[in-house]
Amino acid sequence: MKNFIKFLMAVVLIVLIVAQTGLVPQLEMLNFIGKNASSQKDSDNKTSSGITYTAKTKDKDILFYNNGVWKKTFLVGVNVGAGKPGIFPGELTITYDEYYRWFGYMSSMNINAIRVYTTLRPQFYSALLDFNKKAEKPLYLFQGVWVDENDIDSLNDVYASADKILNDFITDSKNIVDVIHGNITLPPRAGFASGNYSADVSPYVAGYVLGMEFDPKFVLNTNKSNPSRNKYEGPYLYTISASPFEAFLCNAGDSIISYETEKYKNQRIVSFTNWVTTDPLTHNNEPHPDEDLVEINVEHIKARDQFAPGMMATYHVYPYYPDSLNYQTDYKTYVDTAGKINPYRAYLHDLYSAHTMPIVVGEFGIPTSRGMTHKSIMGYNQGGVDETDQGIMLYDMMNSMYEENYSGGFLFAWQDEWFKRTWNNVSFDDPTRRPFWSNIQTCEQNFGILAFDPGEKTICNVDGETEDWAGDTPIIDDSEKKLYIKSDERYVYLLAQPKSYNFNSDTLLIPIDTKQNQGNLAMNEMGAKFDRSADFVISINGQSNSRILVDSYYDAFYYLYAEQNIMLPKNANAKNKNSGVFNQMNLCLSYEMTLPYEKKTIPFTSYETGLLKYGNANPQSPDYKSLSDFYYKDGNLEIRIPWQLLNVTDPSGKTVMDDFFVKRGITSTAVTDFYFGLGVLSKTKNIALSGTYTWNGWETPTYHERLKPSYYYLKEKLIQFNK
Repeated sequence: MKNFIKFLMAVVLIVLIVAQTGLVPQLEMLNFIGKNASSQKDSDNKTSSGITYTAKTKDKDILFYNNGVWKKTFLVGVNVGAGKPGIFPGELTITYDEYYRWFGYMSSMNINAIRVYTTLRPQFYSALLDFNKKAEKPLYLFQGVWVDENDIDSLNDVYASADKILNDFITDSKNIVDVIHGNITLPPRAGFASGNYSADVSPYVAGYVLGMEFDPKFVLNTNKSNPSRNKYEGPYLYTISASPFEAFLCNAGDSIISYETEKYKNQRIVSFTNWVTTDPLTHNNEPHPDEDLVEINVEHIKARDQFAPGMMATYHVYPYYPDSLNYQTDYKTYVDTAGKINPYRAYLHDLYSAHTMPIVVGEFGIPTSRGMTHKSIMGYNQGGVDETDQGIMLYDMMNSMYEENYSGGFLFAWQDEWFKRTWNNVSFDDPTRRPFWSNIQTCEQNFGILAFDPGEKTICNVDGETEDWAGDTPIIDDSEKKLYIKSDERYVYLLAQPKSYNFNSDTLLIPIDTKQNQGNLAMNEMGAKFDRSADFVISINGQSNSRILVDSYYDAFYYLYAEQNIMLPKNANAKNKNSGVFNQMNLCLSYEMTLPYEKKTIPFTSYETGLLKYGNANPQSPDYKSLSDFYYKDGNLEIRIPWQLLNVTDPSGKTVMDDFFVKRGITSTAVTDFYFGLGVLSKTKNIALSGTYTWNGWETPTYHERLKPSYYYLKEKLIQFNK
């Protein structure tokens, strides 16, 4: 032992002498002792022990190896989901041809990286391999490994039940290694991909992004329940000052590196999904305690020299969530290089200073839904954004990442996803039927750059032209007016042709009876009377003062927040049927909250989602506005109303909301027909609901793909990041 110590001291002395002569750089001197023989060479993509890798981190940059040269690369990425219309995400039915076509679109849009959250079907990897073999610039993959959400809900601790979550996570991680090397057959498993994986895409896999947006209470409970499990020492990753949850991540990351190194002599960048909610920063004006409850800090996970590619930090960062991005005092006054208030960039700036490794924004997105869920003080809202503006906002956010020296960003998402739900209208539909129709009121369904529009082809473009209605029969047809109705998986469309009608000065009413045995026989505010009880009234009064209104007894927003959750004042008259009162239709944006730093209370907020927007809704028109609800031209008034604004819980199954007060909750009931009326108030106060409309339900929705205007805008702008 003494001889070994003397030998070690001699080695140290020699190193110090050589370093002082300048023959060995200081950094190499410091790393020399204990450095493994398999450590990376900076000159190529193979270690001395034969471990290869495609991408690596260096300081706070990401580099790719190509034609014998390491090149710093900014990741211009997009997230690819697992869903398409008519299926739940676990059903995984996207085809080879669909993936291959989408990869072409992405490449043309100047995307250089894609990210998936979990193992996809073999068709995905086969299509990616075939596409990249022919592509001038390949699409590099960042592969995710998911965590079973049912286990999270039931166990609430990664180490519970004999480390079930940890062990399953490691098993799935090893499987994905075999998947990308085209060397595994996965057996059928409900909710998971399966099949024979024979496509070796490993040369195009740049990294792994492990995990998900972990719920802070899940993280905190893991930490509290396992205080002694706060360390992990592996051959490739280890922890310093870590929490038990961070040790869990380190263990999983080390396991995937170890497995791939030993079996395939490959390594690739490793990262862990994180979000603002569990970042290492302090948000002292965050009104919701859970959003700043606990941190996951990847700086507590370190890489050994044997792991050549290195680690990067991955965060999901949106401009409207959580609320600290609106209310953090230094963020809301931050002015960017363009001279505008930019709390999004302020956050990116703060986060960058918290890390020593490259940072990538793993998700950022703007949904083009009609419904809105959160507002941003920048106007970059969660919903209620036109498809053209979506592209402008996405580019601006990616440019902020670029200027803040991030290593890239992944747009969320490539395709719209009909199966998703949103917190502020989740009570208004049938959760078992969501994938079968397109709820444009739900922001989570409309993040895509690629739209899935209803129908094998569009049945109606709301642009004032009548070609779409050729061959249709009006449900109301008399000497004073005509009214046509039809529908698809997203809207109910109306074409009104009233005689002697002045669009700019007249008020036109369309009462609608959707549910029998309730509704109003009069509209007190307008002095109108109906021969059949109306649940809704569409009121068209010029371009800026038109809306759909709901019978106060059938107002789901009022019932949910005043009667059920006691967040709004109660109205004693709301329980009265046939009151003659129609309410504006609203959606909640936020509950009452208190800002802890400013000690200021922000009241419950909502907005009028029933307000109708005027404009041309034809995507082929130069003046196309995607959020347009109605348009008037040459005596033709076209309107489209989302199914949910008629209290329809599932148009495919023909169900609507039942009587709230009788059922004591928001439930569904089947219907057969809707009844419509049409009248111009300057001509008559008495309107007959004489038009009957019925439609056929469906089990398989029809749809077609459409690239949104944001695609073409981004195609022109993103190229600058690829130079």
